[in-house]
Amino acid sequence: MQSAVETLSPTRVRLTVEVPFDELKPELDSAYKKIGAQVRVQGFRPGKVPPRILDQRVGRGVVLEEAVQEAVPRLYGEAVEQSGVTPVAQPQVEVTSFEDGAQLAFTAEVDIRPEMTLPAYDAVSVTVDAVEVSEADIDEQLEALRERFASLVPVERSAADGDFLTLDLVATVGGEEVPGGTATGLSYQLGSGEMLEGIDEALAGASAGDERSFQTALVGGELAGSTADIAVTVQAVNERELPTVDDSWASDAAGFSSLAELREDVRTRLDGAKKMQQGVEARDKVLEALLALVEVPLPQSVVDGETEWRRRATQDQLTSGGLTMEGYLEAEGKTAEEFEQEMTTSASDAVKAQLVLDAVADAEQLGVNDAELSEQVVRRAQRAGVSAEQYAQQVVEGGQLPLLVQEVRRGKALATVMEAATIVDTEGQPVDLEAIQAQGPEGPEVEVDENGRPYHVHGDGEVHYLDEQ
Repeated sequence: MQSAVETLSPTRVRLTVEVPFDELKPELDSAYKKIGAQVRVQGFRPGKVPPRILDQRVGRGVVLEEAVQEAVPRLYGEAVEQSGVTPVAQPQVEVTSFEDGAQLAFTAEVDIRPEMTLPAYDAVSVTVDAVEVSEADIDEQLEALRERFASLVPVERSAADGDFLTLDLVATVGGEEVPGGTATGLSYQLGSGEMLEGIDEALAGASAGDERSFQTALVGGELAGSTADIAVTVQAVNERELPTVDDSWASDAAGFSSLAELREDVRTRLDGAKKMQQGVEARDKVLEALLALVEVPLPQSVVDGETEWRRRATQDQLTSGGLTMEGYLEAEGKTAEEFEQEMTTSASDAVKAQLVLDAVADAEQLGVNDAELSEQVVRRAQRAGVSAEQYAQQVVEGGQLPLLVQEVRRGKALATVMEAATIVDTEGQPVDLEAIQAQGPEGPEVEVDENGRPYHVHGDGEVHYLDEQ
């Protein structure tokens, strides 16, 4: 086989491949075997029909076409290996010449990872927020815990913001009940704005036994966008009674011997959470600083593919929530053009990050071993609420294993850059990344969710957020 590579642009090449006919023998034999298993000829067992008989029955051209279809992927892979380029997309293949007994010639145009010059990792320098746990922070956490242990006491007065109302509710459109729009014994905190638009205004000043009605636009379900009539009956008005913050409450609520001990535990947990948040900030800023130091042209087909994936993911999320793209854009105050520009920009940033981190991983000869891959599978399975075996099966069956390996490898590449980078806080103190990784209530296994909130997964699979008590 002979191959040559022609550079079409910094991100695209054309491979020209020429193969003598004799080198197609493995695929030709395979084609005869495959087609022979599908053809029934009297006097021959399935799969045992001689090639000359198959040529007569189905035609030599059919066999040659099958052989070429099998051979091109193999030959393309060999040509890529010979050329030294790194494809980042599927090739566009064109067979330029092929006849029975003659050589096969084809071209393959493909986007590749462009050449780039990586900076010295120690040239990366970032500043992150300092970790500080104030008494006000502790008080806020204790107040949240106090609210969770509050009790509801019925009161004989009109409702005020903050009260919890027990409600019966019926939603109708055109006199017909909305599917799933009827509820009894519903608890709602007046003034929270967490249920239906207009309900807080309708129930202001209501007392037990009062009936109120209002109209609102439905935002989900089959009738999304329709105006519904809402009839509400107030069964009870309850006032929240908060416990007294003292040693007794610290013992009853959290199992501590004193309030001072509880405050110290809250301080420790908040310190760990803030250090994890500091680590997330450091990670993001190091990546941003690294990308700013690298000039790299982006393969357009990869950017287009990433943009389309993000567009579809957004649409699927909206659909699952019973929303429309038009409604989403209106709520966000965006035009369709602005949305598309955001999609393209975020996709371009993601592709650049992937290319640069892949280049770092190659330069550092980073690999992913079975233990690292298994650890990632376990973590993701815990997040998804399934067993590691189930998650691994889903990954393999979905053909996602190479992508998972890539993600783990890129994570190791970014960690390598972070180790060499200069990371200080706003007070000029170096940030100890090892100390950040060691934080957690029961060991080093601390994760950060998509919102940047640090959490620890217990051995039983329960997720514990570090910023929650």
